[in-house]
Amino acid sequence: MARKKKKVITYGSFDLFHEGHYQLLKRAKDLGDYLIVGVTTEHYDRLRGKLNLVDSIRTRMDNVWNTGFADEIIVEDHEGQKVEDIQHYGIDIFTLGSDWVGRFDYLKQYCEVVYLPRTVGISSSELRDARQKIVRLGIIGTGRIAPRFLKETSYVSGIEVTSAYNPERDSAEAFEKEYQVKTWTDGFDRFLSETDAVYVASPNETHSEYVRKALNAGKHVLCEKPMTFTYSEAMELYDLASNKGVTLMEGIRTAYLPGFQQLLSVAKDGTIGKICDIDACFTRIGSPGSREMTDARYSGAFLEYGSYTMLPIIKLFGKEYEEVQIESVYGKDGIDILTKVQFRYKDGMATAKAGAGVKSEGELIVSGTKGYIIAKSPWWLTRSFDVRYEDPNIVEHHEANFSGEDGLRYEIAEFMSKVNGTGGNDYKLTAGESIAMADVVEKFMIKRRDLRRTFD
Repeated sequence: MARKKKKVITYGSFDLFHEGHYQLLKRAKDLGDYLIVGVTTEHYDRLRGKLNLVDSIRTRMDNVWNTGFADEIIVEDHEGQKVEDIQHYGIDIFTLGSDWVGRFDYLKQYCEVVYLPRTVGISSSELRDARQKIVRLGIIGTGRIAPRFLKETSYVSGIEVTSAYNPERDSAEAFEKEYQVKTWTDGFDRFLSETDAVYVASPNETHSEYVRKALNAGKHVLCEKPMTFTYSEAMELYDLASNKGVTLMEGIRTAYLPGFQQLLSVAKDGTIGKICDIDACFTRIGSPGSREMTDARYSGAFLEYGSYTMLPIIKLFGKEYEEVQIESVYGKDGIDILTKVQFRYKDGMATAKAGAGVKSEGELIVSGTKGYIIAKSPWWLTRSFDVRYEDPNIVEHHEANFSGEDGLRYEIAEFMSKVNGTGGNDYKLTAGESIAMADVVEKFMIKRRDLRRTFD
């Protein structure tokens, strides 16, 4: 009696097909005798939060077929189809890459589920040169945000995290073991040589130096906030990026969310009249040992959260304020647990309030001569906001949900658009706006440095 063929199924968008896709399909084929590959439609990819697809579904299916591994290709176009396909085709093994570990365990009641490991240190240079470039990205820093960033890159086309760097060996080795990403602990120049772009997620005090080294090496850079502690250094780094012909972008993720962009549009279109006042508050009680609760030199409330609260002020009132006042409440060893920055403009006022270890409501309120906009906490992850008027019975509710948990994929997609030159005008967060915020950061650092003399 003939042996029953073992059927395997896998899914993906397979956009900008590269070596990682090839290796995944090869390993999937090795699991059985007959491989079915589901290729997602553009519409379904958008629904599940996959951003900026480049290739048509026809091209993506052709690329899968040309590997020679697929025995059959199907189209995935709706939620719940995986269960339908497993039952319809009599599937024995469902498989996806290890970045989806646990996500599809619910399918174990229907068939075996296998998560395939990432291919560490792969090279896709031939494929990258033949088509639109797949950007090899290296992550600098392997702390708490790096895993979230790595996960979100899987929803953005044209980017592949190929390596990471952290001089702290224990953290680097743990990251490589957990996420199968080649991680360097020394040889920073070698690390840079194997990337096209870097994401700087290291401690705040190291940001500017890593950015400078990467720019000098001709790499595109996405850097966590604050990128620098001084106005002059921010100017220098943006000038350097311009001279090198590469992208430099500060990662204040709120700026790139569709909901925040919608809020700005409503504020500017006259709906609430002339804007007179802006109040932006971001507070969080972190764990006792966290950086924002313990590092009095390079962290604290303002350096961690102040960029978010300054963002709507700079976007709506502009860079040219007439006066700024900074006041803080200090905790142990001089760390600011609450900082309030008050801006005075020619025709308006604004307050940016950040707290670490102090909890407040955390609203964004934009007040105008006809009404006001209110976005509830966490407004920095803008999913909705209301427009209200003198008549309390009139409330215009705006829903602007986004895919993912923390908006990182929109920041990554914006970065990729700039790298590929497809992003159009730079308006979501301009270099000038980033530099203006660095100027306020510098004023804060000077004030806190003077205060530290009483603690040291």
